[in-house]
Amino acid sequence: MVAVPDEKWGEVPCAVLELHPQHVGTLTQEEVIQFCRARLPGFKTPKHVLFEPIVRTATGKLQKFKLRDHVAQVIANRNH
Repeated sequence: MVAVPDEKWGEVPCAVLELHPQHVGTLTQEEVIQFCRARLPGFKTPKHVLFEPIVRTATGKLQKFKLRDHVAQVIANRNH
């Protein structure tokens, strides 16, 4: 999960999920949000969900700052 800019709250959570190939298309954004809403406090529940491969370094580590920038661009393009 990463934070993305939001006009009302400043930042809101966004979940990025990389699914196994056999599970692609079996899960919706609403299902993920409902699952999280039942288990997490409201402020931690993601407002957006992206299903895409997560880019990692050569050693397999996640570069969260790059992921955050990429997700912010995708969400901005969705809203325009």
